[in-house]
Amino acid sequence: MGIMFRGVNPINLDAKGRMAIPARYREMIASHCSNQMVATIDTESRCLLLYPLPEWEEIQAQIEALPSFNKVARRIQRLLIGHATDLELDGNGRLLLPASLREYAGLDKKIVLLGQGRKFEIWDEAQWSATRDEYLDEVGEDTLPPEMLELSL
Repeated sequence: MGIMFRGVNPINLDAKGRMAIPARYREMIASHCSNQMVATIDTESRCLLLYPLPEWEEIQAQIEALPSFNKVARRIQRLLIGHATDLELDGNGRLLLPASLREYAGLDKKIVLLGQGRKFEIWDEAQWSATRDEYLDEVGEDTLPPEMLELSL
């Protein structure tokens, strides 16, 4: 089955930019990727993407395989791979987020770690709340992809 992250987790960043990964994920991360993670920017939203190293390596291979003569593909390669940063959970289950990534996502003290299956997203708490409310306002049958209409939730 592989790794599966889900849930919304409010977290406080400390003064050095470290975030504690919630305890319920730590064992999974330790056994799946020996605490080796990769963070990069999301090109669609002002948030960060946090992958276990093996998942990131698959994604990076796919990004590198895109045709570099295509302007959009080149842009994605530069942004995602260029910002990708190797991170390791320390003995206390914390990750140090570099200043450049924190700045991109506007991360201050209160952040949200959002489970998204094979990866996490890291949001500024206020930004996530606003984005979530926007999403809730937009959800309607006319905007859902046909595949979603077949799900019984």
